[in-house]
Amino acid sequence: MNAVSSPETALATSVPYYRPVGNECAVFEAAFRNRLPLLIKGPTGCGKTRFVAHMAARLAAGLTTVSCHDDLTASDLTGRWLIKGGETVWQDGPLTRAVRQGGICYLDEIVEARKDVTVVLHPLTDDRRILPLERTGETVVAPDNFMLVVSYNPGYQNILKSLKPSTRQRFMAIEFSYPPPAVEAEVLVTETGVKPAVADRLVALAGHIRKLKGRDLEEGASTRLLVYAASLIASGMKINEAIDVALVEPLTDDADVKRALGDLVVAVFG
Repeated sequence: MNAVSSPETALATSVPYYRPVGNECAVFEAAFRNRLPLLIKGPTGCGKTRFVAHMAARLAAGLTTVSCHDDLTASDLTGRWLIKGGETVWQDGPLTRAVRQGGICYLDEIVEARKDVTVVLHPLTDDRRILPLERTGETVVAPDNFMLVVSYNPGYQNILKSLKPSTRQRFMAIEFSYPPPAVEAEVLVTETGVKPAVADRLVALAGHIRKLKGRDLEEGASTRLLVYAASLIASGMKINEAIDVALVEPLTDDADVKRALGDLVVAVFG
């Protein structure tokens, strides 16, 4: 039996820190008010998940988060019959619970899930806003405060893992990227307490690393990894050591690429 990867439902009591870059907060609020589904696309570690958590707290909406993976099926989301105490009982999946309760259901990296998952989502993304449960014969109608949000990384798309146009066009969409340097440095200082001068250099280093994406690296240095490095530095770890364990090692296993990244570190930090 497949299990859903870390579904979490919570009503935030405080607003997680998020630094807006454009009008993404206003767009999200408009989608929520108008009962429209939202697609967020952007590279790994650029703040998509934090943004959704931030907006759920701002809107005082419950948040159900599901990390999608290769084995995730429609049944994992909607529910299944289980045998308990000699009886067969129906157990709702995280998507069904979210539709019944209202709030925001966030499916992270939706393209990683099996194809039958997107088919299940279709009735929730048009004016019907319903979730048919074929195994029980029930049709769950989404309340006004229910919102479906999905995300994916376009950089990892291929012919086998991509959203069909028929699915994409059911969503509003916001494209995320890494924040502008000044904003990204502000994030590092606010999140970790690292000195501004160090934050500026970490962001400059990330800019150089990101230019290697598609050549020596599959993905550039994410804001998440920069926060890791800044946290280690702020806690007293030496800069070179922090960058090595939080940036270089997570990005590559190739010895030559590691040496090239090490040269970049020397060039930026001296």
